[in-house]
Amino acid sequence: MFTKILIANRGAIACRVIRTLRRLGIASVAVYSDADKHSLHVQQADESVHLGPAPAAQSYLDADKIIAAAKTTGAQAIHPGYGFLSENPAFADACAAAGLVFIGPTGDQMRAFGLKHAARALARQHDVPLLPGSDLLRDEAHALAEAKRIQFPVMLKSTAGGGGIGMQLIRKPAELSAAFASVSRLAKNNFKEGGLFLEKFVERARHIEVQIFGDSHGHVVALGERDCSVQRRNQKVIEETPAPGLTPDQRARLLASAARLGNAVGYRNAGTVEFVYDDATGEFYFLEVNTRLQVEHGVTEEVTGIDLVEWMIRSAEGTLDLSNFEPTCTGASIQVRVYAEDPGKNFQPAAGTITDLHFPASDPSLPSSPSRDTRIETWIERGTEVSAFYDPLLAKIIVRGSDRADALARLDGALADTRIHGLETNLDYLRQIAASPGFRAGRVTTKYLATLPYAASTIDVLEGGTQTTVQDFPGRLGYWDVGVPPSGPMDHLSFRLANRLVGNPDTAAALECTVQGPSLRFNTAAVIALTGAQMSATLDHKPVAYHRALRVKPGQTLRLGTIDGPGLRTYLAIRHGLDVPDYLGSKSTFTLGLFGGHAGRALRAGDVLRICRPPAAAPGVVGNSELVVGPNSTNAAPPANGRPITNYQLPTTRSQPPTTQRPLARLPRALIPGLRREWTLSVLYGPHGAPDFFTDADIATLFSASYEVHYNSARTGVRLIGPKPQWARRDGGEAGLHPSNIHDNAYAIGAIDFTGDMPIILGPDGPSCGGFVCPATIVSADLWKIGQLKPGDKVRFRAITLAEARKLAAQQDYEIETLQPARRPRGAVSSLDLVIGAESTDAAPPANARPISNYQLLTTNSQLPTTPPQPAILHSLPARPSAPAVVYRLSGDTAVLIEYGPLVLDIALRMRVHALQTWLERHKLFGLLDLTPGIRSLQVHFDPRALPLERLLEILLRAESELPNLDDIEVPSRIVHLPLSWEDESTLLAIRKYMQIVRKDAPWCPSNIEFIRRINGLDTIADVHRIAFDASYLVLALGDVYLGAPVATPVDPRHRLVTTKYNPARTWTPENAVGIGGAYLCIYGMEGPGGYQFIGRTCQMWNRYKQTADFTDGHPWLLRFFDQIRFYPVTNAELTQFREDFPQGRVKLRIEETTFRLRDYQKFLAENADSIAAFKQQQQAAFEAERHRWEISGQLNFSEPEISPASADATALPPNCSAVPAHIPGNIWKILATPDTEVREGDPLVILESMKMEVTVVASRPGRVREIRCAEGRPVNAGETLVVLET
Repeated sequence: MFTKILIANRGAIACRVIRTLRRLGIASVAVYSDADKHSLHVQQADESVHLGPAPAAQSYLDADKIIAAAKTTGAQAIHPGYGFLSENPAFADACAAAGLVFIGPTGDQMRAFGLKHAARALARQHDVPLLPGSDLLRDEAHALAEAKRIQFPVMLKSTAGGGGIGMQLIRKPAELSAAFASVSRLAKNNFKEGGLFLEKFVERARHIEVQIFGDSHGHVVALGERDCSVQRRNQKVIEETPAPGLTPDQRARLLASAARLGNAVGYRNAGTVEFVYDDATGEFYFLEVNTRLQVEHGVTEEVTGIDLVEWMIRSAEGTLDLSNFEPTCTGASIQVRVYAEDPGKNFQPAAGTITDLHFPASDPSLPSSPSRDTRIETWIERGTEVSAFYDPLLAKIIVRGSDRADALARLDGALADTRIHGLETNLDYLRQIAASPGFRAGRVTTKYLATLPYAASTIDVLEGGTQTTVQDFPGRLGYWDVGVPPSGPMDHLSFRLANRLVGNPDTAAALECTVQGPSLRFNTAAVIALTGAQMSATLDHKPVAYHRALRVKPGQTLRLGTIDGPGLRTYLAIRHGLDVPDYLGSKSTFTLGLFGGHAGRALRAGDVLRICRPPAAAPGVVGNSELVVGPNSTNAAPPANGRPITNYQLPTTRSQPPTTQRPLARLPRALIPGLRREWTLSVLYGPHGAPDFFTDADIATLFSASYEVHYNSARTGVRLIGPKPQWARRDGGEAGLHPSNIHDNAYAIGAIDFTGDMPIILGPDGPSCGGFVCPATIVSADLWKIGQLKPGDKVRFRAITLAEARKLAAQQDYEIETLQPARRPRGAVSSLDLVIGAESTDAAPPANARPISNYQLLTTNSQLPTTPPQPAILHSLPARPSAPAVVYRLSGDTAVLIEYGPLVLDIALRMRVHALQTWLERHKLFGLLDLTPGIRSLQVHFDPRALPLERLLEILLRAESELPNLDDIEVPSRIVHLPLSWEDESTLLAIRKYMQIVRKDAPWCPSNIEFIRRINGLDTIADVHRIAFDASYLVLALGDVYLGAPVATPVDPRHRLVTTKYNPARTWTPENAVGIGGAYLCIYGMEGPGGYQFIGRTCQMWNRYKQTADFTDGHPWLLRFFDQIRFYPVTNAELTQFREDFPQGRVKLRIEETTFRLRDYQKFLAENADSIAAFKQQQQAAFEAERHRWEISGQLNFSEPEISPASADATALPPNCSAVPAHIPGNIWKILATPDTEVREGDPLVILESMKMEVTVVASRPGRVREIRCAEGRPVNAGETLVVLET
């Protein structure tokens, strides 16, 4: 009996063998290449051995390495699977010579059948029917003579190998010469044997094979036949058993012939005898023998109840006896092969990351169980990297039924219930084959697929554009507290209108195109609509209109160019929406987090977008729309692994499936969003204002000044250039040196966040919490405008009341729902910033439109008040003996920020926040969207249409009265031990980059740790090291810098190292860098900008796709609120290896469960009050000294240099020359043009970095490059000449 077996293979077959070994109690050894180091078979095996680089010749085909791996691990036998070395007699002999058992036939048996010309001779000797054919061919001349003798058409075949490799159909003599060389070369490369022979080609051929099996005692049995006729280029696609249409006599003769051939050589183990069945005559002919387990062996197992892998092992052991075995087959089974390939591109193989995966429920246990009808054999999971090095087989879907009709029905269900995203597959192709009449009738030949057209419901991405992403509305809700932003369209109004124009719900996934658009080739008929900023748009080179639905024919190409005019983003909706998977409940792309949308990133050339299948028709009038509000909404299913606060879904429009006869919609002119270069944004004052943080003059300036949009803006936030506040305080205390610093609190989308002296409008990809004040928040009805703000645009803020904000939102929802302008009194300003004159007659109102009379619409003028009409503070409660003071701050029209106690770091206040959050979660309020805790605050994000603010405040006040006393609060806590690479190489690189491109002489450069030492009054850097590793950091918030990134503070105040943050921030921070800012430690959840002072780097906080022992409960984040982080030192090399293994679950963190009790903590503080006070006094003195140094050196008020306007000389052009200007401000990233070279129209000349994107500037006409007037690394203004072309 074997105790350990090595599997000399990969992918699905390796996983399949491991499963049987585990059931038999036999240890498994996997082998893998570089490309497969994280593959499922490596994870499932008891041991694994690395073979080498990805190419098969250097890994899975290296027999010496595989045998050495078996010897090293103590394996007694090798299972070859199929492919690779499975039919290599030399490898079987080498195993025997090394004292290893090869689980398969003997080397001599492989030789007897492996060379197909020899197998034909053997078949002839034992009366197995043969097609006319040749012996081994000597050369081309011999081949031509034999072909003429046999008569064309013939099949030129390699004498070695299988799987459809090394064969080609030859219909006439002229094709033979080229085919002879190519087939021979292919055979040598794949099988190390270049011998060829010819065989008569049967025009109406079916491919039928028989599973044979031989024990080690000379008994061979036939286990039924399989029909493998559904082939594409000789590669099997669908297999089934029994073969449709065979008579009992045909089946008996077929099985007897196969068994007779196996007995002729005393065949041992699994094998397959393949036959060509002439559908015209009913005769069958021997084709070849595959001396291995076949890919399609599963269908035979399903109808026989036999585990063929187990039989292979028992046969190799010598314990299998088939002398009295009588095979029986019950029912029918069908297998389809799921490949990583694009049927719409001539089955081009695909590679990439599996971003979403779902198979029907299956039970892979063997033998078959009557309760199971689907079996999945696969090697992929979410996050699997599919390389281009190996066979593109991803999975086999196997179904079993009582008969073929039953099996077909089960196959339909299994295919419908399977989805794979992240790369292209043949799933839709399989569905179309399975639904085709010929296949349903069981009347297919090997040429069937050549006559079956593939109807692709896809769009090919020819060019990706600057940044084109898939978004949905309202985006990703319910995860703000763990640092996952909502994403979604930045201009939600244009996005929603585009969807409504094509008959979609306004929530459907569509494209957001920024700066320069994509080129898209439609492979199917479609209805589209373009809205937003007007990029040049053509369909097959003919201009197309915006703001109306358009029909696209299969094969047409839509090209979107640059924007000519105001605005920055264009939206493209396609009827039925784009088929991308949900990630945490949304299809929206979060490019920084590398998830959502298409493959978690912006589109690239070569991508394929899938269009959703049309939904089933619902009762009612086609094309009608209704507003669905409430817990019974069916607009979207909750995320499978999500954590919704309640079952509440945002109200959205829902449309019935449109018919092709429905007239195409057109947006009334009054509803077209007005784009401009000078904007007015309606805001609500708060959450932070005067006199606590700003002076009254600062607030007056905010509402009267004009700000300019900075070129370094993005979806995370829009930076503004304008007057600097005077500030109402000197600094941020424990929160930081700058007066803008506060203890971290949650942000609202649209908040005007002062990061230092620069205001930033936080966008839909912005951070969920942070340590800066926000004096105003853009109202929800005007949030769409930030998506169209272009570098150089001018912005003013108009303060309005909460009542006005509600009216604007109601009006906007009505207009999106009905696609009709709301009636307004003359002179009223709409939420679309358009003054409406005469009533539009572009379209009739829908039959079920609700009357406008129940909407009270805003009438106002455009005067900009300098005093906000709405206070920032809604309500407050004084401190009580058992509870701290509470302030309720308005944070836009959809959020309230609740703050506890004074502006200090006090863990007791965080406990109070936790108590309130727990109370609200327990009561499951309808209309509550997100609860996001900060250090001393809780932000409540709500939908005022379901939960009015007045009602919410009543609930919050009731909650406050029911919260427990602070001293009684205790919370579960875990001590999580994390590796820390002190001053990791990646953080040192980030500091060097910062010094090179941002700020060379910053006080924290070149050593952040030296700065931490100095500002905390410590004697040596070793003191910083000691404190960092002695501290236990209590996690107070998650997501300060995205994706579960903890904001933590040492439990012991004597370990609280206080620093200020970078100003300006870094442009790049390595993932999982560890830094200190204010009194807090943060671990960066992903790459991106940052400002915390580095101390090192640790392991991942976020596992995008995989669940492990540390990433559990369906959550991709590691830490929980009130975990305690403790670091232990590792080297850079040790951390690199740990980071490689940790997301795969190969290493586990040490985690201790405990409880944090506030009463015990308060006692600890009292007992150590004197030493804590002494430490703080020393720290404050050093902090003041550092501040004084900054004041003297002028570094306290550092600001980034402005871009100087181009001089008059720089704008002058030589004769016969034209300028190629920058169409937006930015930095020159790369110059591609070379002086005195000829360029064509459209050739790239310069790459500009703007809006945190790379924007390519191209030649507007052909010409010669006369001058280059820019330099890499230098800023430029919009309109500034970059290149001069001589035309």
